[in-house]
Amino acid sequence: MNRWNMLGLAACLLGFAGTAVAVGKEPSESERCCMRCQECQKTCLACVAECLEQGGDRKDCIRACLDCADICEACAKIGARRGPASSAIAAACATACETCASECAKHKDDAACMKCAEQCRKCAEECRREAR
Repeated sequence: MNRWNMLGLAACLLGFAGTAVAVGKEPSESERCCMRCQECQKTCLACVAECLEQGGDRKDCIRACLDCADICEACAKIGARRGPASSAIAAACATACETCASECAKHKDDAACMKCAEQCRKCAEECRREAR
């Protein structure tokens, strides 16, 4: 399977991983963290696709984005079911997001990397709140 098919499959799978929030109800802190993680995961995968297209030496950025996407996915799933590891995974997610944001921010001329860095910072902030 080529990388575009894999990224397409990942995007489809992400679409089914939504966190339910009751209509008309303000999302809880945990729900906000889960939603932010899902958004961050999608943005990181889009950044990976863009970095693969750009070529050059983007392996550190790609690795950081893939790690961040995986941890965001785990955080969203565990947070959604309010598992006993929720706080620990939220703290790990915040760290991964901060690492990814720092790496992506190095590519100031790349819109996908800058968007990813911004999304990762927002996710890290929300996860830090959840980890408390």
